[in-house]
Amino acid sequence: MFKTLMVAMAGLGLSAAVSAQEVVEGQHYELLDSPVETHVEDGQIEVTEVFWFGCPHCYRLQTPVNKWYETLEDDVSVVKMPATMGGDWNTHATAFYAAESLGIEEELHADFFNAIHQEDQSLTEPDDIAAFFANYGVSEEEAKKALTDFSVRSEVNEAHNRMREMKLMGVPALVIDGRYVVSPSSAGSLENMPKIADSLIEQVRAERAE
Repeated sequence: MFKTLMVAMAGLGLSAAVSAQEVVEGQHYELLDSPVETHVEDGQIEVTEVFWFGCPHCYRLQTPVNKWYETLEDDVSVVKMPATMGGDWNTHATAFYAAESLGIEEELHADFFNAIHQEDQSLTEPDDIAAFFANYGVSEEEAKKALTDFSVRSEVNEAHNRMREMKLMGVPALVIDGRYVVSPSSAGSLENMPKIADSLIEQVRAERAE
């Protein structure tokens, strides 16, 4: 099912930016029946970027979404969440949280994507992942220990539970305030995802101000 979805998304053309007044539920985004608990401080608006390192669409989203992150105001917090659908997905999610536990995730995030999509590395074997981590000041032994750490496994399980609560069947996705889900198909293109998400952030601000 997901492979079919990815093929469909690959054919999406660019659509015009959508203004805040035109953002419509069911057309530009989906509203979750039950909000998902957010992981940010009180008063902050959470933007959760759900991705898989092996997904070409997630890779292509990095440029527009990272430019957008630079424009966000101080009341917005970004949470990156790896998708978990078994197999290589879970392996990459484990790598993400292991890198986070070692304090190197932010530094290697873009490089991990590039290694897979530009250098044809799969990075699905513990030895390969540990060797990759060693480029960021940790030993391969430390990396392998982190990859099997109980706390890392717990993070992967929590991500899996959150993904189910968000009712996500594919990636990439941007989830605003634990309620609004923006996908490439709902936004009309990968490039439009940040624009729709930005409008939803304004909507959340307006709701909180009432």
